[in-house]
Amino acid sequence: MNSTIGTEEIGIRLRSLDFMRGFIMFLLMLESTSLYEILYKATEKNILGRFFIQFQHHPWNGLHFWDLIQPGFMFIAGTAMALSISKMKEKGIGKAAISTKMFKRCGWLFFWGVLNYAVHDDGLSFELWNVLTQLSFTLLIAFLIFEWDNKSQIIVCALLLLLTEAMYRFINMPGFDKPFTDQQNFGNYVDVLLMNKINHGGWVAINCIPTSAHTIAGALVGKWLMESNVNKIKGLMIWGVSTLLIGLLLNFFQITPIIKKIATSSFTLASLGWCLIGLAGFYYLIDMKGKWKNINFFNILGMNSIFIYLFFEIVGHRWFNEYINQISIGLLGIIALPKLLISLISCAAIFILEWKLCQFLYKQKIFFRL
Repeated sequence: MNSTIGTEEIGIRLRSLDFMRGFIMFLLMLESTSLYEILYKATEKNILGRFFIQFQHHPWNGLHFWDLIQPGFMFIAGTAMALSISKMKEKGIGKAAISTKMFKRCGWLFFWGVLNYAVHDDGLSFELWNVLTQLSFTLLIAFLIFEWDNKSQIIVCALLLLLTEAMYRFINMPGFDKPFTDQQNFGNYVDVLLMNKINHGGWVAINCIPTSAHTIAGALVGKWLMESNVNKIKGLMIWGVSTLLIGLLLNFFQITPIIKKIATSSFTLASLGWCLIGLAGFYYLIDMKGKWKNINFFNILGMNSIFIYLFFEIVGHRWFNEYINQISIGLLGIIALPKLLISLISCAAIFILEWKLCQFLYKQKIFFRL
């Protein structure tokens, strides 16, 4: 997910992928400053609240914009993996060396994912709910079947979604026999087995099974975009609209509800559809039409995505954010600015300082890779 992955695609870099990676990190950085929460609380009683609520996860059955961030993250990780492997092959790197590198990458993702959430006020904790541990699994699955033909990989995606449906619907354990009910589903049962606890927010570790389809699809798209003589926009749009509609219809006819927190098959399909449509749009505007040429603002974040993610998750949440908040309150409170304005200025200060840190690393050509 974090490297200078790009490729020569008809003689140019696949800049749309660079933009998507940086844009996702941009949104995550803003979220880490508490900006969205502050804006929602300030507007929840008026019409603007309907907009800002889109930057929070849907509480259960439904789909908000923010629910698409992690699928997008995993999708472009698969695309980047495909381009990275192609680049390594062009350099003459053998299959064994490529495999070793990918296994190490997955191992480091798992390590940082566990470490990131291991420290709590009441002691150490073992958790498998975060995006990095999830990505370590989905990336591994996508790599293991990477050389298979496209049809076989699509079949694997379908089987993963069917497996998810079967587990939730047909494995009924005492107290965990309600397929799509929070705290009482099979995913919660597996969490008790793996971690001896349940996530009170509703997240489950086995989300990595259905969401592997996001990373596999991303890898398929990456290989396909490197081909010539194909209508890439048309293909992306057809697959995108198709998967989106299937997911929405499964929810509409109450066959399988769209639930992000347990990654139901309908959610996985609908979110994959938006990922494909989004990439089609960015690919058309950036790589084909040459729009948005100055995307370096986002590239600076994308090129050190693992570093800045760990920074705002570990350093930011545990010290940096509160430190900047206290400085803002102390200085701006002197001139009696409204509390909301002080909070917004504090969010902006946190974001700017973190972006400047990434810019410094970028200028020094220091890139933290897995």
